[in-house]
Amino acid sequence: MSTLATIPKTDANTPVLIAKDLKQVYHISRGMFRPAAQLQAVGGVSFQVQRGQTLAVVGESGCGKSTLARMVSLIEKPTEGSLMLGGVDAVQASGEQMRALRRTVQMVFQNPYGSLNPRQKIGQVLETPLTINTPFDAAERASRARDMLARVGLRPEHYSRYPHMFSGGQRQRIAIARALMLNPSVVVADEPVSALDVSIQAQVLNLLADLQHEFGLAYLFISHDLGVVRHIAHDVLVMYLGHAVEQGDKKSVFAKPLHPYTQALLASTPGIAGQGVARQRIVLKGELPSPLNPPKGCVFSTRCPYVTERCRVERPVLRPLDGRLVACHEAERVADGVALPATAAAAVTA
Repeated sequence: MSTLATIPKTDANTPVLIAKDLKQVYHISRGMFRPAAQLQAVGGVSFQVQRGQTLAVVGESGCGKSTLARMVSLIEKPTEGSLMLGGVDAVQASGEQMRALRRTVQMVFQNPYGSLNPRQKIGQVLETPLTINTPFDAAERASRARDMLARVGLRPEHYSRYPHMFSGGQRQRIAIARALMLNPSVVVADEPVSALDVSIQAQVLNLLADLQHEFGLAYLFISHDLGVVRHIAHDVLVMYLGHAVEQGDKKSVFAKPLHPYTQALLASTPGIAGQGVARQRIVLKGELPSPLNPPKGCVFSTRCPYVTERCRVERPVLRPLDGRLVACHEAERVADGVALPATAAAAVTA
């Protein structure tokens, strides 16, 4: 069995995680006499995260955030693309190399009530990763488990208790402690505070920030709550229908969004809307299109107040603008706050 130090840590200037053109396609059965349909949950997403940094992935339900989280955490293998962890492509890895990579990426799940085994005491929950992956003896495992409990703000006596004896916030602290037992480089947090009371959310977010500073962790933080993202993220990736539509540092994205969808997200969150046109309350018409039948051009064209004929037939690619990446043909007009076309007036309220 291996020790904790299986994949070397990178320095602060080297990305610990590099994803390039990640795609995930599912084949959906439509019955005995009809061919299977293809559902593209993630369509060619690229990003990188450095040690000690947090990339927040935001978007409404169905945009592909959780699928992306499962690919990065190595629960699912991408249909296409590459995923570099510590200089190793996890998509091509297998056997012992894959087992080593899985030790460097850990996940914190959304539901603290469902992610812990109710039949195991907390000490056993924390020690199981060490039992499977390290040669540590019982005393070493217990010592590390108690030390990690202290690091997440819990007491030594909690070691011998069961999950049902804890509050939701305490259970999420235990889940975070379990994710850190193998000394990972990357932690994928999938909506880790959405199931918690607002008063507890800030405590857990502060804990995550403290642990990141202490261990140099890279976070991939999945969230639909832009207030939470503003608190913890360094960079933001906005997704819509499986595609990245805007990507950049948090301050720039929040201050002056370049994509109409980012504008709509910010405008719908009280107190954090950006400047200029983002101060308008953009009401998106219609529902999120089905990923089984996405629009031919821009994936946002069916709901966009800036849509043009070009948007309906030509899919935009991510391109640099104002120090960020944006997938929008009309991004310059959006950035300048140019008045919306008359056809879109009904979609916008002051």
